[in-house]
Amino acid sequence: MTANRLWLDLISNNIANINTAGVPGDPSRPVYRRNVPVFSELLTMEAGSVAGQEMYKESGVHVPKIIQDPAEPRMVHDPSHPYANQDGYVAYPNVNIANEMVNMIAATRAYDANVTVFNAGKSMAARALDIIR
Repeated sequence: MTANRLWLDLISNNIANINTAGVPGDPSRPVYRRNVPVFSELLTMEAGSVAGQEMYKESGVHVPKIIQDPAEPRMVHDPSHPYANQDGYVAYPNVNIANEMVNMIAATRAYDANVTVFNAGKSMAARALDIIR
């Protein structure tokens, strides 16, 4: 669930910077690059586990790193912009709003599915405790 929340944060940050202009090659005014999470399986074995009777401390998905999309920025002709190059083009981030919205829907649905599984587990544990009583 933490990975999904981070994914949603990155998507919202990408969308927020969609119209942030920059100058390619100028470190004082860099062009924003789309951030993308790299997901990885998280499976940590308990110390002292016996083969065939594995005990896991942690399992799930985590984000070991966040990469910047290497795609070139989109160039928009606007000679009056203060960041325009000598040809009158301004560099904007390589963020596509349609792709970000699709990713947002996928991240939201994955988060909702995880919440449903978590709640089902809580319900099963509560029922097991009721049986014991």
